[in-house]
Amino acid sequence: MAYAAVSTTGGKVPVAAAAAERQVTLLEFLLGSLDQVESARRVVDWIVEAGVAAKAAVLLADRANHQLVIVAERGLPGVTDLTVDLRQEQHPFIKALASPRPQFISRDPQLRHILEAQRFHACPLRAHQDGQAVGILLTSAEAGSVGAGITWACERLSDQLYRIRSRETLAETQYGQERLLLFNIINAVSDPVLLTDLEGQVLIANSLAEKLLVAPDEASEGWRRAVALNSMLFSAALSASAFEEGDSRRELLLVDPLEGSDLVYELLSTPVRDQRQGTYVVSVLRDVTDLARAKVEIDENYRTLRLAQAKVREERHRLDLIIDSVADPILVTDPDGGIVLMNAPAEKMFAPAHDGTDAAARRVRANGANLTSFVATLLASGTQDRFRGELTLTDPGTGSVVPFEAIAGTILAEQGELMWVVTILHDLTEAIEKGKLYEQLKRASEELELKVHEATAELAEQNELLRRQHIALEQASALKSQFLANMSHEFRTPLNAILGYTHMTLQGIAGEMSIGQKRNLTRIDSNARHLLGLINDILDITRIEAGRMPLNISTFELNDLIQEVLLEMEPIIARRGQVEVSLKIPSQLPPMRTDRQKVKQIVLNLLSNALKFTEQGSVQIRASYDARAKMVLVVVRDTGIGIAVEDQAQVFEDFRQLDSSPSRSHGGTGLGLSICRRLAQMLDGGITLDSQMGKGSTFTLRIPVKPKRR
Repeated sequence: MAYAAVSTTGGKVPVAAAAAERQVTLLEFLLGSLDQVESARRVVDWIVEAGVAAKAAVLLADRANHQLVIVAERGLPGVTDLTVDLRQEQHPFIKALASPRPQFISRDPQLRHILEAQRFHACPLRAHQDGQAVGILLTSAEAGSVGAGITWACERLSDQLYRIRSRETLAETQYGQERLLLFNIINAVSDPVLLTDLEGQVLIANSLAEKLLVAPDEASEGWRRAVALNSMLFSAALSASAFEEGDSRRELLLVDPLEGSDLVYELLSTPVRDQRQGTYVVSVLRDVTDLARAKVEIDENYRTLRLAQAKVREERHRLDLIIDSVADPILVTDPDGGIVLMNAPAEKMFAPAHDGTDAAARRVRANGANLTSFVATLLASGTQDRFRGELTLTDPGTGSVVPFEAIAGTILAEQGELMWVVTILHDLTEAIEKGKLYEQLKRASEELELKVHEATAELAEQNELLRRQHIALEQASALKSQFLANMSHEFRTPLNAILGYTHMTLQGIAGEMSIGQKRNLTRIDSNARHLLGLINDILDITRIEAGRMPLNISTFELNDLIQEVLLEMEPIIARRGQVEVSLKIPSQLPPMRTDRQKVKQIVLNLLSNALKFTEQGSVQIRASYDARAKMVLVVVRDTGIGIAVEDQAQVFEDFRQLDSSPSRSHGGTGLGLSICRRLAQMLDGGITLDSQMGKGSTFTLRIPVKPKRR
């Protein structure tokens, strides 16, 4: 019996015992390993170290890539990078892989430059006799028969490979079930859910998300464009969210691929980090379209309410100015006789002074009681027209009795309910004195009596005229306010939408267009902007009248401003080929410190009017500086149709056009010169006009170099 090792006790250990120990060690390793390559290497090492064969190697089949790949070798450095195509059926290794029994390879010419030895055993590695081989075990051989050690190693390695691959198959099956469960869960969610990489590439998406971001093969061209636009917007929003810490929320506007309508979503994105796979982003799109529409409607209603409140305050201010300009006491009371509004003459009779005496306070209360009684009598009469009566009041300061003529009327709500009672008091003291004087002088002079009657009639006529003017002013103010409100709500909002969608279409967001389509859309955009400019002129008038037009003071050169105006008017000047435009500006003009935009608007409007009303001839722009008045003068002179002397004062009025016929040749709203004069007055300047019919017009703008302190 041979001996191969020395025991710790000093004796010899048999070779069979050492081999058995190596087998146990190999089996323990195989039981604890789940790596095919490492298992193959340990089996090859065992074969060589146990003396079963001098050389050995293991090749495994990679059927996905159709290759037989070397994974372990011992004593065969020439086969380190060996690969064999599984489709080479005549190759010795492929034949051995398909064979049910080990093959003896001796001096094969195909292996002459690969294997150093000439004789090998090629044992197929399969778990069962009828199973498909997963690889081969190569061992050097001296004879045609296979030894027991090689057979044992081949069986152990086959079982190990079968165990590992079965475990992987089971894991893949469980992964598939978990993936199916995950898809069922996210498809049950009522919001679009996506898993993307950091570049926005969609990896996992539920059905709702696929509807927005994935187009099927049978989808139409419009559907595909909508999906492409949604993907672009989603990637942009996801990129913006990547710069934020932790979870992020932002609003995202998408397009419904089927209906083409706008959808508003709230994007909730959360980064998910995996040590092996990297970083992904989980995104949830919450449909907030109805919420966004409700918010827009609420904002619009709030803005409308604010405008209505501003108009009410403006009308209240105008009403205060009107009643304060009347010398007679005017009072507005509720149905119970309580005073709601009164002017300054009425306050003397019905409002107690802060430093007044108790007697004055009692007289004021007595006057209030008399007024309440008068209002009650008016309401008891049931009349809806003007009600006249006499009212005796006491002056709180002097205590003297003052007789008044009271003219009252009721103001009803839309439902016919009584809201207010308006009472105008006319002092009859003077009339009574005149009556007494009239009785005294009646017998002396009939002529004087006639004059008194005429004076009384004239006074009544003036009062009636004042009342009619008041009603006319109210009606004109109401019509103007209604007109401006309609212009703002009915024109400006859709015009902005038209401009926005026209600009988006010209940019090619909805697809490429022909040259004719672009030309037509450009004309639509130009005309829409022109109409928006007219509406803005009307709104400018309103802001100037309400005192809400701001001034933005800056320092600038007048020459640069006029050159900028000419550059903007260049297309219009080019169309007026028969009109010569000349410019004369001295180089020593001082810099101006005022509102540059408003000066530019005035000059632009004056030059535009000159070009519009000049068919042929010339338009001159001159500038000069008046050092004494510290004013800059800008003169725009044309050789156009001119303006009659009697019409020159009217061109600066609101909505006034000299030719108001429907077939007039020159368009406009009649607000340009009115806005120019108002803007010039805001800048402490003014505009003058010198014109003759058929010879042209000259407009002179005077603006101070520096504004007054405000």
